Amino acid sequence: MKSIAIGADDAAFEFRNSIVEYLTKQGIELVDYSSDKQSENSLYPDVANAVASAIKAGKHERGILICGTGIGVAIAANKVPGIRAAQCHDVYSAERARKSNNAQIMTMGARVIGVELAKKLVQAWLESEFEGGGSTAKVERICYYDKLYSK
Repeated sequence: MKSIAIGADDAAFEFRNSIVEYLTKQGIELVDYSSDKQSENSLYPDVANAVASAIKAGKHERGILICGTGIGVAIAANKVPGIRAAQCHDVYSAERARKSNNAQIMTMGARVIGVELAKKLVQAWLESEFEGGGSTAKVERICYYDKLYSK
């Protein structure tokens, strides 16, 4: 797997540090698009756009975005054509984000879940691959609408 992009806003600074440490210990190469320090000027739309744009450009296969709820970064990342970002707050959703929706980005909320649960979600998401099958037509339709509206 290529490196993983990660990004967080000021609401998730310490949370992000825990996820970075967890993944680094597993030998996973990360590129961090977060601000280098905790700052109220770290706007989640900017961070999400940087991660999503890097994935679209092929610099990374997958990305992890974290803000207070995980909602804002998911909305912002999904504005980049061709990107599918999914908010994950339980293991089943993390798995299905990849297996059914082929999501390149998972998002989480630092104010919504704990770090230990987040580690389990990240692991489940990284270990999951798109299964195709009945989901293929659905993902293709998402891509169709994405192209239709990005013209």
